[in-house]
Amino acid sequence: MMGYYILIGAIALVSWLVSNKLKSKFKHYSKVHLSNGMSGAEIAEKMLADHGIRDVKVVSTAGMLTDHYNPQNKTVNLSEGVYNQRNASAAAVAAHECGHAVQHAQAYEWLTLRSKLVPVVSVTSGLSMWVVFGGLMLGAASGAGLGRWVAVAGLVMMGMATLFSLITLPVEYDASNRALAWLKAKNVVTPQEYKGSEDALKWAARTYLVAAIGSLATLAYWAMQVFGGSRD
Repeated sequence: MMGYYILIGAIALVSWLVSNKLKSKFKHYSKVHLSNGMSGAEIAEKMLADHGIRDVKVVSTAGMLTDHYNPQNKTVNLSEGVYNQRNASAAAVAAHECGHAVQHAQAYEWLTLRSKLVPVVSVTSGLSMWVVFGGLMLGAASGAGLGRWVAVAGLVMMGMATLFSLITLPVEYDASNRALAWLKAKNVVTPQEYKGSEDALKWAARTYLVAAIGSLATLAYWAMQVFGGSRD
């Protein structure tokens, strides 16, 4: 198990570093006030309107970096800071979340696929590790029939979560690209403000990249244990 703990520790460290850098970037660009004086909520409403989207509401939600688009009730949920603030960070986040709303309206294939995986992953993600453990205890690594099948079932469940993480990457990067393209095309921000928004979204995307790499590495580790890899 030592190898697993080292892997998890390394992933956690990288995730922590990227998360801290992201918070630092957003804090820095929150001091770059928008010359147009628009709040995050106003920017979100304008982007939706410019894309002809009339059935999505922009609402405020509690917390920090809790911003998200909910396709179920068609709401762009902006954290209190983003909703009310008038800076480059708020502009970036508001436009990014509206990017997801545009994806939904245009039936963007990767978002559609991710949405279909949500109910499956919500059930399997919490069980997969226990199922793999159960299979290993039943002798999966030594080739025992029942243990091998149980462990493989756990790996399939774990693989669904990994697939979800990988599919999330094009969804998030595309939303950011849509946001930045709109901010520039509509002259919502100045060139300096645009650079801040671009940098903030770049670091936000890296959190999803780290999560995907971590999920893939974890799946590979347990697959090696199940199929006869060396066990610590």
